Amino acid sequence: MAKPESLVAEIENLSVKLAEARASLGKRIIGQDRVIDLSMAALLCGGHGLLIGLPGLGKTRLVTTLATVMGLDGSRVQFTPDLMPSDILGSEVLETDKDGGRSFRFIEGPIFCQLLMADEINRASPRTQSALLQAMQEREVTVAGQTRPLDVPFHVLATQNPLEQEGTYPLPEAQLDRFLVQIDVPYPEIDDERAILLATTGNNDAQSEQVFTAAELIRAQEVIRQMPVGEGVVEMILELVRSCRPEDANASERVRESVSWGPGPRAAQALMLTVRANAMLAGRLVPSAEDVAEMALPVLTHRMALSFGARARGENLADLIAEVVATVTTRKAAA
Repeated sequence: MAKPESLVAEIENLSVKLAEARASLGKRIIGQDRVIDLSMAALLCGGHGLLIGLPGLGKTRLVTTLATVMGLDGSRVQFTPDLMPSDILGSEVLETDKDGGRSFRFIEGPIFCQLLMADEINRASPRTQSALLQAMQEREVTVAGQTRPLDVPFHVLATQNPLEQEGTYPLPEAQLDRFLVQIDVPYPEIDDERAILLATTGNNDAQSEQVFTAAELIRAQEVIRQMPVGEGVVEMILELVRSCRPEDANASERVRESVSWGPGPRAAQALMLTVRANAMLAGRLVPSAEDVAEMALPVLTHRMALSFGARARGENLADLIAEVVATVTTRKAAA
C-alpha cells in the first residue's frame, strides 16, 4: 500500500495521462465521449466491456483505437454462426518430426492477446459464446486438458447488435455478468455526424497516438484499487444493488412487480471499482455519490431482467434503475 502522499500524486498524474488518452481517442471517435469514458473505465478496472449498438456506429473503430492508445496487443475475432470454440482458443495439431516421431503441438488462438475484440458476439452460437467464460473470469483457458494462462493484462471488448435483429443469439446471464459494464452506443448528434463526415471521407483520416504502455495500464489498475472510498459511498452502493433485487426488503413495490431477477454481489464489486475509475477520469481523488449515480446504469442494466408483465406494459430497465437511484439518493440525503 502506497503512502497517502504518494498515492495522491500518482492519482493526479494518472488523471493527466488519462486526459491525454481521451484526447487521442477523440481524434478518431467523434461525439462519443461517454462511450469513450466507459470503455476506458472498463480497462482501468481490469474488466471487460459490452458495446451495444447498431452497425456503423464506430464500435470496431473504438476498440482498435483503444488498443493503439493504451499500448495493448490487440486481436479481433468476427463472430459468426459457424465459428467454433477452437477458432478462438486454439487447438492441438499432430506433427511428424524428421525422425518419424509424432507429437502434438498447441497453436494459440486469437484469445492469446491483451485486448480481444469479440465483434458481433451475439452472432455466434451459445457453445462458442461460452468458450469465453473461463477466459473472462480466470484469465486462463483449458484446451485438451491443459490450462494455459492468458496475457497480462487481458480484456475483452465485445460488440453486440440489438437482439431484435435476425440471426442473433442472446448472451446467457452467466456471461453477461462477467462484463463489467454495458456500453450503449447511440446515434451521433447532427453536429458530431457532420464532423464525422468531414473527418472520414477525405484523403487524411486522423490517427491516434499511443499514450499508455501495458505496464502503465497494469499500474493504473493497481492504483484504482488503492483509491479510498468513503463509507457513505460504500453504503449507497450496497443499498442501490440490494434495492434492485425483487426479494429484498429494500426493494420498492415497482421493483417487486417488474423485475424478474436482480443483480448479484458481482454488481456491487463492479460499482465499487467503476466509481473510482469515473472519479479518476474526472480528475478527482475520491469517488462521490454522483459517481455511483452515473455508473449505476452501465453496471446494472445487463445484470437485471424485467418480468414478462413489465415488458408487456412497455417498461424499460433504464427508467427503473433511474427511479431506484433517485429513491436511494433521497433516502441517503435525508439520513
